[in-house]
Amino acid sequence: QVQLVESGGELVRPGGSLRLSCAASGRTYAMAWFRQAPGKEREFVAARRIDITYYADSVKGRFTISRDNAKNTVYLQMNSLKPEDTAVYYCAARTTPITFQNMGVSAYYGYWGQGTQVTVSS
Repeated sequence: QVQLVESGGELVRPGGSLRLSCAASGRTYAMAWFRQAPGKEREFVAARRIDITYYADSVKGRFTISRDNAKNTVYLQMNSLKPEDTAVYYCAARTTPITFQNMGVSAYYGYWGQGTQVTVSS
């Protein structure tokens, strides 16, 4: 059983930056970030496997997912934030191998954090 604890969400102005953190209580094979805006379905943001990263087109070039294996922690550096990035951001993890094609699919992650609110507004 792996527990995930996210932190770092807050109110930020458009164009600003924010870094989210997700600490896992155990070792994971892949970790990802998803987000859910009010009235919308949860959507994929970014994922990192041991050997590869994967981004949604909407955040490519603005967001960076990184991982500190020693701390079992994954980060999401978000730059050039837009109002449409406003959402609850969820960390997800998987402890077994996953193919690249499935890294952006929420059903393949068995562990989820409680979410952290990111609001981009002036």
